[in-house]
Amino acid sequence: MASPEHDLEPVLDAVLDKDGVRLTVDDALATVTLTNPAKRNAQSPALWRALTEAGRLLPGTVRVVLLRAEGKSFSAGLDRQAFTPEGFDGEPSFIDLARGDDAELDATIAEYQEAFTWWRRSDIVTVAAVQGHAIGAGFQLALACDLRVVADDVRFAMRETALGLVPDLTGTHPLVGLVGYARALEICATGRFVTAEEAVSTGLANIAVPRDQLDATAGDLASAILAAPRDAVIETKALLQGAQDRTYEEQRAAERRSQARRLRDLAGLGE
Repeated sequence: MASPEHDLEPVLDAVLDKDGVRLTVDDALATVTLTNPAKRNAQSPALWRALTEAGRLLPGTVRVVLLRAEGKSFSAGLDRQAFTPEGFDGEPSFIDLARGDDAELDATIAEYQEAFTWWRRSDIVTVAAVQGHAIGAGFQLALACDLRVVADDVRFAMRETALGLVPDLTGTHPLVGLVGYARALEICATGRFVTAEEAVSTGLANIAVPRDQLDATAGDLASAILAAPRDAVIETKALLQGAQDRTYEEQRAAERRSQARRLRDLAGLGE
């Protein structure tokens, strides 16, 4: 599947490049790269705001977004500085947040979550290329994407419970949807590592490849998605996203409505 000519980082001017996040756009393909390998791409509120901004800056031409990370690890999760009394410069510490009222705390967490929500937008398909460690917030960022290509050295883990916390960056819903309630509970409650082999066998990842083939394989997947007509991909994604919430008969009806729109558009009879 992989071919060496693909490169997830073409020589393009960055639309955004700050706080450990870089966004480049090449017509229908956008690439979001985590750019702090020295800290294993540990996450912070500033990084989350940059990810949110990246989503807002996507041009309307973009159909596929590739998420990747520099260095040996995709993301080691939340920067432990968040748990120190001083926290991050210019940011309230987590201890300060805990002292706030419920509404304030809820609003702050909701703001953090915005960095993880736009990846499921119906008008784009998102692909995460994941290598090395993807821990906690790193795991949840990979889960935010529609598809995951992983290197054979990948190690997923949800470590929040070991810190006395819960996964709160939107990862619980896709995790249960992918691997089922019992396995999701076991992964989160134990904080154990999930290897590439298990990730593929349980549906958590689409494919695992040697580390040196990761970028090329993710690039090939993006190219395959871009080869299909945009509106057909959008309609199909919407159908599949809503399938779990519909009955069988409701899904049949949704398929008919979507196909009717496609046929009318192909016949030049669309609105």
